[in-house]
Amino acid sequence: MERRQLEAIPRKELGKGPCKRLRRQGFVPAIFYGHKEMPIPLAIRVSDLKRLLAKPEARASFIELRIRGEDGNEIQKLVLLKEIQRDPIKDTYLHVDLYGVAMDEEIYMEVPIHLVGRPVGVEKGGILEQILREVEVKGLPGDIPPRIDVDVSSLDIGDAIHVEDLHLEKIKVMADPDQAIATVIAPTVEEEEIEEAEEGEVTEEG
Repeated sequence: MERRQLEAIPRKELGKGPCKRLRRQGFVPAIFYGHKEMPIPLAIRVSDLKRLLAKPEARASFIELRIRGEDGNEIQKLVLLKEIQRDPIKDTYLHVDLYGVAMDEEIYMEVPIHLVGRPVGVEKGGILEQILREVEVKGLPGDIPPRIDVDVSSLDIGDAIHVEDLHLEKIKVMADPDQAIATVIAPTVEEEEIEEAEEGEVTEEG
């Protein structure tokens, strides 16, 4: 899986007041936590976080977190973006949770699904509908892909691809095997127009 980089600095003051001051200074309060490790309160520059999140695969990518101390020393951690809290009104970042991972320990992770190809049914006027946009998987960090490509080119009208159709090496899909990922539905609008036209013809004849 692709790795991205993010810098952070430790924060000593905790609580609402210090967090508000950090945000005014262009930082986002954050915390690192991981298996068998002590949590580390951090601060991340808003500009760095925005640059990271500009790419859609950021949430499903491993991040090399570089924590720079006041003494100039740097600590590196391999992390995932676990949660991002945002202000729904101001659309600003409030807090970030970073989860540390070990390459030799299995993890659970939501991976985005990307549809590939143009379905046969769409060529006939059908509509491609994606039902499942991400799926939970379990596996070693190095085996988990940033996204899962699903070929839908063979789907005709009425056909569907399900979770059980996914064939992934070294990782286990945790979702219901019967869950539909994508389907091609009939063009209902055209059918309604035909029905209305037929009704109109009957009325005129009557």
